[in-house]
Amino acid sequence: MISDSWARERRFAVPRLVPRRLRSLHTLVLVLVLVLIGWLGWTWYRGSSFVKVESVRVTGLSGPDVPQIRDALMSAALQMTTLNVNIQKLEASVSQYSYVHALTVTGTGAHGVVIHVAEKVPVAYVQAGSRTQMVDGAGELLPSSTTVYGALPVVPVDSISAGNTVAAPGARAAIEALAAAPYALLAHISGAASSSAHGVIVQLRHGPQLYFGPSTQLAEKWHAAVAVLQNSDSVGASYIDVTDPSRPAAGVSVSQSQAGALGLSSANTATTATNGGSTGNTSTGGG
Repeated sequence: MISDSWARERRFAVPRLVPRRLRSLHTLVLVLVLVLIGWLGWTWYRGSSFVKVESVRVTGLSGPDVPQIRDALMSAALQMTTLNVNIQKLEASVSQYSYVHALTVTGTGAHGVVIHVAEKVPVAYVQAGSRTQMVDGAGELLPSSTTVYGALPVVPVDSISAGNTVAAPGARAAIEALAAAPYALLAHISGAASSSAHGVIVQLRHGPQLYFGPSTQLAEKWHAAVAVLQNSDSVGASYIDVTDPSRPAAGVSVSQSQAGALGLSSANTATTATNGGSTGNTSTGGG
């Protein structure tokens, strides 16, 4: 038999379910409204002038079209905000430059962005017999392209492997040295190779050889080489040794017959023309 107390509890419990459900529904609606307001506010703010891009820095450029790529990226980025960077639009702005591989954008403050450009710029041809293939500064073999890059140096290799990169240490060292050169200078370089005597040797088309030694301090070595080339005292030099970039030296190699006529003991003897921009003394060792 059901007691009176149990019936009273059931009678009063059923009506209480309705207000609880109503309170839950009101809470859900309120949360959804707040989320919608927050989303609309965020959407407005990320496209507002409060975070408009006002300064753009482009890094990683080294190819033949540095000013054009930089201007295209800056122009596109200045139409965006730091909270709404459209990578697709940035990529589209430089799509005509086939060697632009990838873009990475980092915000700097409320109004600045840094765009890093990852490139696969051809710096040379590797050559094995009659076969040649373009290669970038990382030693990666590049597919044939209809893009005109101008004259590029040639790096000799024993063979062009079926892999994606040049593996031979000497060839890699030569490619690294070429990649560090001012890009406009590559058209004036006929080739590069490595030797046990002078490390990386770069041959200018209408100028001397450049002795780089090991593939270290390459930027400093190129700076020193350019400085010596611009020095009138280096005119007529057959080599410029920048193994120590703080003490570059330009000299004239002496042939065996010339060495004998001069009473010198070795065909490797060379007369220094300039040493860091000033007249030097006789040195031996061909650099």
